[in-house]
Amino acid sequence: MSPRKRRSFLALATATAASLAGCSTSSTPGNDPATDGPTDLPTTAPPGSLVDDWQFDPADIGQGGGAGSNGGSGGANVTYSAQTSTGNSVGLAAGGAKDVNNFRQNVEEGYLPLPSDMPYEGLFYDYYFDTGSAGDCDSLFCPRYAPAVSADPLSGETERYLSVGLNSGLDADDFERKRLNFVVVLDVSGSMDSPFDEYHYDEDESGDEPDSRPKIAVARDALASLTEQLRPGDRFGVVLYNNQATVAKPLNTVETTDMDAIRGHIEADIEAGGGTNLSAGLDEASALFDDVADADPDVYENRIAVLTDAMPNLGDTSESGLQGRLEREAERGVHATFVGVGVDFNTEIVDAITSVRGANHYSVHSADEFEQRVTDGFEYMVTPLVFDLSLELDAAGYEIETVYGTSAAEESTGEVMQVNTLFASDREEGATKGGVVLAKLRQTGESGSLQLRASWEDRAGETSETTATVTFPDGGPEQFANTGVRKAVLLTRYADLCRNWAVAMREDDGEPPGDGISPVEYDDLGRWERQSTDLAVSPEYAERFESFADYFESEMAEIGDESLSRELAVLEQLVEAGVTTRRLGR
Repeated sequence: MSPRKRRSFLALATATAASLAGCSTSSTPGNDPATDGPTDLPTTAPPGSLVDDWQFDPADIGQGGGAGSNGGSGGANVTYSAQTSTGNSVGLAAGGAKDVNNFRQNVEEGYLPLPSDMPYEGLFYDYYFDTGSAGDCDSLFCPRYAPAVSADPLSGETERYLSVGLNSGLDADDFERKRLNFVVVLDVSGSMDSPFDEYHYDEDESGDEPDSRPKIAVARDALASLTEQLRPGDRFGVVLYNNQATVAKPLNTVETTDMDAIRGHIEADIEAGGGTNLSAGLDEASALFDDVADADPDVYENRIAVLTDAMPNLGDTSESGLQGRLEREAERGVHATFVGVGVDFNTEIVDAITSVRGANHYSVHSADEFEQRVTDGFEYMVTPLVFDLSLELDAAGYEIETVYGTSAAEESTGEVMQVNTLFASDREEGATKGGVVLAKLRQTGESGSLQLRASWEDRAGETSETTATVTFPDGGPEQFANTGVRKAVLLTRYADLCRNWAVAMREDDGEPPGDGISPVEYDDLGRWERQSTDLAVSPEYAERFESFADYFESEMAEIGDESLSRELAVLEQLVEAGVTTRRLGR
């Protein structure tokens, strides 16, 4: 999408956002940006009246020498236009993890990743998928199913898959994010002062200058990039935390705020030091939303964005405690985005807490890459559209074995697939970014047709459902309904192989779990502040990676997506690491 077209895409009327939520609002400009007018107009504040409301004192956190409801509308019904195959429609993608940068970066820097560094939904979100025709889609969500029969490239065992294409009848010209009540919670603890490309516990004690900027510098850039995406009608606030937390900027309207001054403070005033009390930061952010509890949920989207390396060591550091906080916020319509900073970003804790309704997370591989991501997709990052998707399977001869591409995969059973949240996602030339969820099916009897019933809830609290019948093709592999399911199968096998290797090497045996590629159960292998482990590949896995790389390259050619070469490069790095491991006798 060209910059000019994207600016037009973002500059749509507030009335459209209200129609998405199931109601209508006035678009007549007024004097109150919180209640009147489009969100995309230039500021109407008189010259010289913008307020610099930055109130951060480093002493507040021991630095610088100091000590709702989501709300159904009850209004007009949402309407959608049936899309043509060439229509400019919006797609959908599952919430949760949004990339696998942490995995790639660990391998590149010579560290052994954690299994959680390779989330399936994050891997999917790096690619566009053929999600089937949306030609007759006149609903917010139109699932499109694609079966596949394919042999495991290592064991040769025949496997059956079913992808769910996440299509929508919402036209891009009718898509508009709501106004935002947006609070950024920035980690300014001591670990954020360590180099971006090194582990916190591996800092050079020699006193030499680090080879790269500290994580806090990258985080400041990321925060500044986020502020550039805000509009006059939005509200914006900042919370900083280390041992304790403080409000650096109250939650006020962008229209009346001197945003250039705020960005100057972000660059000049924020340093790192102290412990990591994430729970305190979340508590301060929650309190800011108390002041806007009466904001119209049909007009405003409430979101907390946490920029952190996810190493909490003070306050409530338990997974259940942090998850409980986010669940309570989600119940009143305040959702969370986590942005992971640094190679030692702890994906295990964040994968757990972002399984909450309306949550997602990204990781920062570089400041430039993150800036491009938020510039091109900020409206998608903050716009959940579908909640509590459930897919029920009724087939005497099949059951769901594994679900890929959703943070709620563990909630799925043999007959039901669960997805907590679907966000708006970019769609180009019939392909949707991250637009699939994949189920691996186990055949338990005579093959036959599958009856599928999908049900979900929209942003206005209205529920819908669809039914469909799917039949697997007769005969053996390799049969794919479209390139979307083929790409999803390829990527899940790649992810499973990488995750299995990470588990095997951390358990210090390097033995594969079986002949083929399959998901593996693993205990909690991480720490809140994880220490680095040198990259190593056992001879058994080096052989597997080499064989799989040949299969991957062949499938990449069949699918016709050269962007898959980034994963092929990772495989080649792992093969080379196997050679190094053998040479060093590890």
